[in-house]
Amino acid sequence: MEQEDQPGGIQIAPNVRVAQLQFRAARGGGPGGQNVNKVNTKMELRLPLEQLSALSGTVMGRLRQLAGRKINDAGELIITSQEHRSQEGNRRAILERLRQMLIEAQAVPKRRRKTKPTASSRRKRLEGKKQRGQIKHNRGSVDD
Repeated sequence: MEQEDQPGGIQIAPNVRVAQLQFRAARGGGPGGQNVNKVNTKMELRLPLEQLSALSGTVMGRLRQLAGRKINDAGELIITSQEHRSQEGNRRAILERLRQMLIEAQAVPKRRRKTKPTASSRRKRLEGKKQRGQIKHNRGSVDD
């Protein structure tokens, strides 16, 4: 188990600092030949959400919604990466994913305004329906 620690915490996103990050290395799965079987390049980050206490309740709610199944029953956000061939590359990928997730959670979504179709668009829609109905009506059998 590896830890990164700095005085005052680690800034992982704008206005978000944590005391420490715990990374764990494991053997990656999938194809890759002998290297996959010998080297622990897959990285996993476990971040308890209580370390993100500086986030407001609404931001924390958005983060929980974004993370979904990445949060376990113990309240830890778990992010893994095995896309790179080195531990350092996978560690950087995890930190970037975490940073993007936190930035997205901090962004306030725009409120949707209800809109009504204009009178002319309603009229055009009804005219189109009448025209289509007339086409279908004309398909009937012809009486001699």
